[in-house]
Amino acid sequence: MNSLVIMALIATLLTWFVTALGSLTVVFFKSPDQTLLNLMLGFASGVMIAASFWSLLQPAIERAAEVSPVPAYLVATSGFLFGAVFMWISDKVVTFARKKADATQGEPNERLNRVIMLVLSITLHNIPEGLAVGVAFGALGSGSYDTESFMGAVSIALGIGLQNFPEGAAVSFPLRREGYSRKRSFLIGQASGLVEPIAGVLGAILVVYVERILPYALSFAAGAMILVAVHELIPECQRNQKARPYFATMGIVSGFAVMMLLDVMLG
Repeated sequence: MNSLVIMALIATLLTWFVTALGSLTVVFFKSPDQTLLNLMLGFASGVMIAASFWSLLQPAIERAAEVSPVPAYLVATSGFLFGAVFMWISDKVVTFARKKADATQGEPNERLNRVIMLVLSITLHNIPEGLAVGVAFGALGSGSYDTESFMGAVSIALGIGLQNFPEGAAVSFPLRREGYSRKRSFLIGQASGLVEPIAGVLGAILVVYVERILPYALSFAAGAMILVAVHELIPECQRNQKARPYFATMGIVSGFAVMMLLDVMLG
């Protein structure tokens, strides 16, 4: 069982590493390539939407039917809604904190508040993403450790990792504009992703050692991922597309198709 926790740790360390790569672009470029970022965000959102069903919700329903006294449809629905609500509350907390920071305009700590709110928003956003990866790998110990399940977990980590690249840039470049050095902007930007390995390990441990929560954990992760994809990634990847209006959209379609192909082919 411990090997699954180690796998979750490795996977979330890789998603953090992609965040660091995104932050590293501040060292080499004045601004990121918006077209490339849109494509990556679109592809990641497509992967996450497809993975939310085939790799999270479907296994959650099947597992709930086996181990839970509660009807499977209630387990999946409640877990899914709780995951979405958790992300919504996190977003509200960040929004409130940002408004409080804006109220300090003209005060000596104005710049510090802006930096803190920026890093906090990305960090909160990364917690359920780390949990989703950890839960996916922890679920491999539920008796369904096969190629399909493993590839599903890998695909979730891939989707989250891809969207972490522009997130890393989204932290480091504003910090650079605030007057921070390139090195410090990079260090703070990559640090915003360090919460993912912590959340990933916790998610894997919970699922491995408390098997009854597995259906809830899987559907929770699905709800969180859907909200992130629909509320944040898709609107963001559709911005500034006058020259290539369907570029990011095809990224969404491609990401969904790749994830669907892997699941159906391996299933």
